[in-house]
Amino acid sequence: MDAHRDEEAAASPLLAAPAPAAGGRSHAADAHLVSAAFLFVFSAYSAAQNLETSVNTEGDLGTVSMGILYTSFTLFCVAASPVVTRMGPKRALVVGSSGYLLFILSNFVPTWYTMVPASLYLGFTASIIWVGQGTYLTSAALSHARENNLPEGPTLGSFNGEFWGMFASTQVIGNLISLALLRNGKDGESVTGKNLLFAVFLGFMIVGIVLMCLLSKRDEKKDNAPTHSSFGAMLKYIVAPLKDRRMLLTIPLIAYSGLQQAFVWAVFTKSIVTPVLGISGVGGAMAIYGAADVVCSLIAGRLTSGLHSAAFIVSVGAVLQAVVLFWLLFFYSPMSGLLGAAIPLFIGALWGVGDGVLNTQLSALLGLLFEDVKEAAFAQLKVWQSGAIAVIFFLSPNITLQAMLILMTTSLFISFGSFLFLTHVVERTSTVRP
Repeated sequence: MDAHRDEEAAASPLLAAPAPAAGGRSHAADAHLVSAAFLFVFSAYSAAQNLETSVNTEGDLGTVSMGILYTSFTLFCVAASPVVTRMGPKRALVVGSSGYLLFILSNFVPTWYTMVPASLYLGFTASIIWVGQGTYLTSAALSHARENNLPEGPTLGSFNGEFWGMFASTQVIGNLISLALLRNGKDGESVTGKNLLFAVFLGFMIVGIVLMCLLSKRDEKKDNAPTHSSFGAMLKYIVAPLKDRRMLLTIPLIAYSGLQQAFVWAVFTKSIVTPVLGISGVGGAMAIYGAADVVCSLIAGRLTSGLHSAAFIVSVGAVLQAVVLFWLLFFYSPMSGLLGAAIPLFIGALWGVGDGVLNTQLSALLGLLFEDVKEAAFAQLKVWQSGAIAVIFFLSPNITLQAMLILMTTSLFISFGSFLFLTHVVERTSTVRP
């Protein structure tokens, strides 16, 4: 009977009796608060990012700025862990959000002297905020589990489920706001409502930062695992998975996940949506993309039970994105009328399905294959993803849409082939339970 009650409590640990954090607030309340803070910050940032290649077109300022941002993010990911260890996760979250605030401010006066420094700084603070987020949320979940006598696994799952569910909705919220406020921007027309839109985004940022300031300070000595004693030891720990053949076979899929995200931000919005729907239509197309992403992330997460299910789900996502790429490469041409307007929205929905599948399955795959070095494996995920994103932002102004589609198609086939070979290797060596 007691075991049955424990299972029921573990299934919904956020509803369990609250346990106070260091600041007097329950750990579950801190999880709600950090989720809400990220909702506000990234509703603004995600929508702004989607518009960069379309609204800041002079000298490809928006595209180059995003390339610089993700290059900076890639480089700083390696050093983020010791910085957060020294600062503490709450302070890291507050400092990390300052980069997003500065990036929004730079869009009011978009020049090389404002956008490039803001992008460099955001690359650094983005690495800080994401390490801080993982540390803070894990700390809150483990403390909640201990103080309420709950199993740690389901509690971690519940806390992370709430966070990522709210985070996935940022694409929908932010892009619906841009859809409502932006006007024109088609066939050479000027864009109206841009400053009002970024003023609203600025308000969202401020609310998010205020919420982060209200978070309880966490007791790191009690809540967290021991950290590495030196930067060299930490770097060796992060690089260690590269000696594993399974990681080498996973990296192509990780890199493709970054390529396909950047493709929709940098190429789809500028070359597919804007010529048909105008810049004001980018918000609507990306909102549909985000909604499909949210739904498929939730469904794929529930269907994942092991390597076999992950292989099937990744196959479905790969096929859908391959269909879109072949359609754009061989059959697509902009059309007028209702059908012409609907096609970019349909493409966005299909691409969102593939993105949702890849994101959930990559996380599950890394957790299955690298259980003993999860932190290092997920560091590899961020490094290769952000590096691939930077490549697309730098390439997109310099190559044609057809060349980009060929690059994406080739990358998809290489990464999917590598993934299938990975499943064969893992099954043969029986290192992962199905």
